[in-house]
Amino acid sequence: MFDLHPTILNAFIALLGVVLLVFAWRSVSGLPALARWSLRLFLAAIILVPFALIVLSPNLQQARAPMEGGRTASDDYRPRPKMAARKKADQEEKQNAPEGETAASEETRSRGSLDKLENKDDVVVASPPPPPPPPPPPAAVERPSEQTGASSKSATEYAGPKAGSGPGGGGNTVGRVDTGSQSRGLGGGAGITRSGGGGESSGAEPAPETAPAPIERSTREESPPGARDGAPVPMAAAPAKEDDWSVVPVYYGTDRARVPNDKRIDYGSDRARRLELGRAMVSVPKAHEVPQIERPWAITVPYFNYKIYEQKEDPKKHFIMQELKTLSEAELLALVKERLAKSARYKDHAFVFVHGYNTSFDFAVYRAAQIAYDIKFDGAPFVYSWPSGGGIASYTYDRESSAQSEPFFKEFLKMVAQKSGAKHVSVIAHSMGNQLLLRVLQDLQRTKPEGVEISQIIFAAPDVDRDSFETIASELKGFATGGITLYAAANDRALSVSKRFYGGIPRAGDVPAAGPLIVPGVDTIDATAVSMDSLGLHHSGYAESNALLQDIGLLIQTGERPPAKRVPILQEVTTDKGAYWRYPPPQ
Repeated sequence: MFDLHPTILNAFIALLGVVLLVFAWRSVSGLPALARWSLRLFLAAIILVPFALIVLSPNLQQARAPMEGGRTASDDYRPRPKMAARKKADQEEKQNAPEGETAASEETRSRGSLDKLENKDDVVVASPPPPPPPPPPPAAVERPSEQTGASSKSATEYAGPKAGSGPGGGGNTVGRVDTGSQSRGLGGGAGITRSGGGGESSGAEPAPETAPAPIERSTREESPPGARDGAPVPMAAAPAKEDDWSVVPVYYGTDRARVPNDKRIDYGSDRARRLELGRAMVSVPKAHEVPQIERPWAITVPYFNYKIYEQKEDPKKHFIMQELKTLSEAELLALVKERLAKSARYKDHAFVFVHGYNTSFDFAVYRAAQIAYDIKFDGAPFVYSWPSGGGIASYTYDRESSAQSEPFFKEFLKMVAQKSGAKHVSVIAHSMGNQLLLRVLQDLQRTKPEGVEISQIIFAAPDVDRDSFETIASELKGFATGGITLYAAANDRALSVSKRFYGGIPRAGDVPAAGPLIVPGVDTIDATAVSMDSLGLHHSGYAESNALLQDIGLLIQTGERPPAKRVPILQEVTTDKGAYWRYPPPQ
């Protein structure tokens, strides 16, 4: 690699930031004025600030260096002429003194030197004298059977929390703390201690130093482990904090293509044109706040998904993929049946979650785990992840990509309904995922394969043409044994943009001034008053509102209808096309 001058490199980085800003600036030109300028200001901030930090940070370090380097260690400990002469005299005196007097008079000379060094004319800063040598150790106990070796460096190792404890098991995290001895936590806290020049003994007992006459065991137990020879008592092994997080299994199907990753199986946005099955074990921190998905924050370059900085994962704070592996159909079904056999709250229930536009594989799995965790779902949670581009600019690609996934999702849904052993199967689709679900359900309704029974169908904020949705949903009347539910919202900005993209026709998940879409056989719920989203786009209210999550949980568990029977606060609104329900506005 050739070495570029810092000025040239900074100029190149600054130019790259300007190019990215221009590209982002022009990409939003089709939006309304208010949304366009708001998004442009936001893009300018998230693009220019990281590049400015990259360019300025070397200059700040160079400016800080002279201030930090103004005084060096050699300046603090530079001897004066008087001190140099005294030191030379001490060395000559030490060479001429008899051997017997050298060790005895060393401490006296050190103390005298310290007294003289208090004069600031002799030296600027004086270091304290070395501590006197420790007294010879008492007779040690010989334990040849416990001796395993010596350690030149003293430290204490402790077993950390078991990452991924539970069904997804992870492994032990090992930490190191410097002390006077070295111990390793074993299981319930028993330690192995290594003294600086001795052997290794089990149970944190003193290590042998010599081979004296043995003493009785009762005498040995009187002294605390590690307290002999002035050594500090070793740290006890830290208890494994298995209660810091819970592990949620998510059974997945996908037609995404894999991407290279040395650490784990990983899926990207390309189409594999085949169905792949597997299981993910997701740890959910006990500090989780309903209904968020806590993940490490990161600074990312828009459109390129390049991460400038990402916070380290912590299972006590974040959702983490503890395990991800592919399975054959037989292996997957065996695990599902085993979990269903243990289900109690949602006895023999399974749900299938289909994500929407701008969703990565990992986030789809995290969303399914979050829904299962928040509604306390002890049945079998499934997720189908079609190859979304996972970016804001991938809308057109996502629309076509969801359509090509139909045969693979159909195969997956039939497997869950026919072979999993679940007696109740509910399907939850969000946003653009509703297009995929509607087409597959329409095909299943026509062919009516034996053994495919769906209990609940939940359309959450469907990004589907309003007229097309009404046509297909009318054909599905009676297909779901429990019923069909539509969640819509008037403040869903993503659906508003989609409406303009499709020529001004309202989307099925939108609530225009005339009211939400009402279809015979479908319970429509206006969730405008409770819709929430962490980005302020109001597009994920189905999972980011406690009220909606509670309703979805009750709907899957009990199937009670009409909606006001499940949620008494819902208000029934009667129109000439029929009735719908809505959450009352906050007081």
